[in-house]
This record gives sequence, structure tokens and C-alpha cells, in this order.
Amino acid sequence: MTSSPHRVQGLNNDEVAADWPAISADEVAWLRTRYPALAADSTLHWHSPRPLSAAAIIEGAMGRVFIKRHHHSVRSAACLQEEHHFIAHLAAHGVPVVQVLAAASGATAVEHGPWTYELHAAGAGADLYRDAVSWSLLTDSAQARQAGRMLARLHQASASYAAPQRSTHILVARDDLIRADDPIAALQADLPNRPGLARYLARIPWQAQLRADVLPWHAGLAARLRDEPRLWAHNDWHVSNLLWDADGAVATVLDFGLASPTSALFDLATAIERNAVAWLELERGADAVRIDIALALLQGYREVLPLSAGRVQLLADLLPMVHFDFALSEVEYFEGITGSTANADVAWQPFTLGHPAWFHSEAGQGLLQALRAAA
Repeated sequence: MTSSPHRVQGLNNDEVAADWPAISADEVAWLRTRYPALAADSTLHWHSPRPLSAAAIIEGAMGRVFIKRHHHSVRSAACLQEEHHFIAHLAAHGVPVVQVLAAASGATAVEHGPWTYELHAAGAGADLYRDAVSWSLLTDSAQARQAGRMLARLHQASASYAAPQRSTHILVARDDLIRADDPIAALQADLPNRPGLARYLARIPWQAQLRADVLPWHAGLAARLRDEPRLWAHNDWHVSNLLWDADGAVATVLDFGLASPTSALFDLATAIERNAVAWLELERGADAVRIDIALALLQGYREVLPLSAGRVQLLADLLPMVHFDFALSEVEYFEGITGSTANADVAWQPFTLGHPAWFHSEAGQGLLQALRAAA
């Protein structure tokens, strides 16, 4: 999408050219005319290496401000406000979320040309994992326990929040297909609304591949999830989205870009998947999974919100499927928006099909057995 020299994290844990140009000084100058929080002498301080949007930190007389910019095909202002309303609810209920800054108009997201912008205040705490990629292992079990505790606090606050499903599938973690009695039929019915995904799937025997590699893990899951209440959740609970205080506790929660109404168990399973399995380094075998991290996340969560033995069993059974809907959204993003069929292939093969397949491995079975034993 761009010939910018800006480099970002790639899908193979490498460094690649950015799909989106880095945020420029001209853009900052335009934003200064809209956002009272930006000082006249604001200067670019840092560009994010994350690949799916452009982000930067600017330094000015009023302190640091985080700017995130999306292409309008990924996020409109209205779509971003779905996230911002959820963040505001959590803040009102005592969760230490990052503050979303409002423009002079009162809007928390603004559009300009092909872009949509959101601004956040600098969160309290140390950004210990700022450059870490998703699915990079968390190695500190004490931090994992604290992350589990904070996730439970977020769910306590979220229980009183009611809002419809997200208005987009693009780069949002949903569980619609996991909850469906027949995920293939549900996906087929939705493809007319998802042309990028439909175009990619039309080239491959996707139904047969899902039946072979994914749906065996889905057997009986939809019926068991009917009693699991919908809950707006973070859905990307990786340590790189948390800031930490000097005592090792979570000080601020960041990045609600994948948030949607899923369930508490979906969010906790996502946290385990994100932090306890090194998905980009599976060649390490048993060293690619940290069972102690998974159990510490679960332990910290249960210290705040108890889970019955049956729900812990359901958590383990959900884990091989938890990435399913989001992996398809990545296929849709790469094929339909950035035009990279090569990246869509990665999202389909090692992500959509490969994540469930890994749980048949000795390391994957070990993780599931440990979680079931913790019930």
C-alpha cells in the first residue's frame, strides 16, 4: 500500500516494509487544529512497529500523546467510537484504561481524507513490552498472575455494559462462528457481506479444509457455549497491551481494537493463547509453550472471579478454536484491503488451520491437559 521506508513487524516474526505510511509531521499539524490536547510545538517522538495500522507518540508541552491512524476501509470514526464507548464504561467502573482524547468538536475519532484518527493520553506505568509481537511468550509467571487478575476486574466492570455487536468483521475478534451450530453454513451465509474473504475462499477447498483441521475441535462446543453469557471483552489480552507499575501490577490497559461482545471464557482463552504459546516459533517444540504462564493467568483470574470446574473444562475445550473468527478477519484484511494474497495465505494456513492443528501435538495436548487438571 506504500513505498514508505518505515519498517514493521511481519507475520513471520521478521521486519518488513509497512503497508501504511508512517504518520507525518503534516498530519500532526492538521491534528493540532482539531485537538486541544496537542501543543503547538508537538513533535514526533516514536513510530510504532505494529503492522495493521500506523501509530506514533508525539511529545509536546502538554506531555506525550499516542496517535493511531487507520485506513477508512478498516475503521470509520463511528466504528472507532464503538471501542471508545466501551473504554469510557470501563473507566467509569474503576478499570485503569488509557484515556481517549476528544477533539474540539467532542468527537473521539476524526476522519481526514482516506484516514481515521484516534488520540490517547499516555497511560500510567512502564511499557515493558512495547516492541513485543503478539504471541511472543510471557516469561514472568508473577506478571501473568497480575494480568489474570486485571482481566477479571475488566470482566466485572463489563458485566453492566450493553451494546450491539461490532459493525465490522475486519480485525475484530468475534466468536459468532464458534457459537454457531454449523460454522461452515454460517460463514457461507455471511460471505456476500465479506467480498475480500469470499474472493480468497473461492480459490481453495476451504470447506473440506475446515472439516478436516478445525471442526473436530468444534464438536459439541456451540451447545455448551449457549449458557456462556455474551460479554464485551478486550479480546487481545497480550502483555504488550498492558503497562506496569513499580510493584509489578498492571497500571494501565491499552488497545481495544479487537474488542467485541464475546464471553469471559473467550477472553481468558485468548489471553492464554496470546501469552503462553510462541506461535511464530513452534519449531521450538515444548519450549514454544509455557504451561506455568497459562496456569498463572488462570490462577490470577480465579482469585478475583471464581470459575467452576465445568467452566475451566470449557475454557480448555474452547482454546483450540479461540483464534478462528479473528484469523478469518485477517484473511479478509490482507486479501480485501492490503491486496496481499501472500499474507492472506499465512492467515489461512498457519493461523486459521495451523492453530487448531497444533493442539494435536504433544506440546498442545500438554497445555490442554494442564488446564483440565486445574479445574
